[in-house]
Amino acid sequence: MLIGEVARRSGVSARMLRHYESLGLLRPEERTGSGYRTYADEDIRRIFHIESLRSLGLSLREVGRALDDPGFAPAELVADLVRRTRERIARETELLTRLNRIGAAEPDGWGDVLETIALLQALGSASAGERQRAALASVDGVPVPVEALVEAALGESDPHVAGALRWALARSGPAAVALLARGLDSPVAAVRERAVRSIAEFPDDETAAVLHDALGHPDVVVRRRAALALGARGVADAVPTLVEMVVDEVNDVDAADALGTLAVRPATAQDIAARLVGRLADGTVDAPARRRLTQAFADVPGPTAERALAKLSRDDDRGVAVTAAYLLRIRATP
Repeated sequence: MLIGEVARRSGVSARMLRHYESLGLLRPEERTGSGYRTYADEDIRRIFHIESLRSLGLSLREVGRALDDPGFAPAELVADLVRRTRERIARETELLTRLNRIGAAEPDGWGDVLETIALLQALGSASAGERQRAALASVDGVPVPVEALVEAALGESDPHVAGALRWALARSGPAAVALLARGLDSPVAAVRERAVRSIAEFPDDETAAVLHDALGHPDVVVRRRAALALGARGVADAVPTLVEMVVDEVNDVDAADALGTLAVRPATAQDIAARLVGRLADGTVDAPARRRLTQAFADVPGPTAERALAKLSRDDDRGVAVTAAYLLRIRATP
């Protein structure tokens, strides 16, 4: 079979077939009486083998080794191809993400595109200072996609940069809340905490439902962060979690402050006092926990709180007794 017919039947151009010959991949040895090369059945099979291996991403040099080296290990090459393909997909996915983010910023000209690229690069910088400056710049009119800010906030470990990113996100609008809420389902505990802390920075009407749902989250850290935010906003459903935070000495001062904020409503104040008394009557709380519970009564009005403080003023632990007596004197002062 002459080269033209081989090209038509195989779909490989005559020029490429000659290139394969020049590299030694093909070696048609038969010739016509006029001196033209002819391809035997074995040559045709080899052409299809070459094309099959090329379809896997092998270079022509690797194809030659695969076909001619008796000691060639296909499993090793396939593993290497898998690795290279994954790396290529990761690079292209990263490029696609960057392009989508630049498009979402709706640039008016190439100046905006370049500015957005610079900011995105700064958000991924190894320098904490540069990341912080990028976060702050994002609220000064520099077009930056909210997805990039959310990704940066969920992955940021530096507390100063994280604070700047939360501040920037809180000014980016409600679209960020839904993206941050996905972070609450992350398998990584640190990401879940960053997500709930970022959500807590938003105005009440944008995050109330998300934070309320977070009170029932399986991650205790998420529940506690949500309770602190809701307590500061006057949501009484946060009371049980806040009381347990006081007992467990987890952000207990902030939790007690939130309880004090909630206690401005008489019904809620009564509920808080009853829960604090219930924990004191548990019999399992030690003296340090009783001191924290005593301090939590400071801003809780009503007779239940006063009776509890009177009893605590006779506690066996001197610190508890002194704290309770002091709070009773303050209450008695007109």
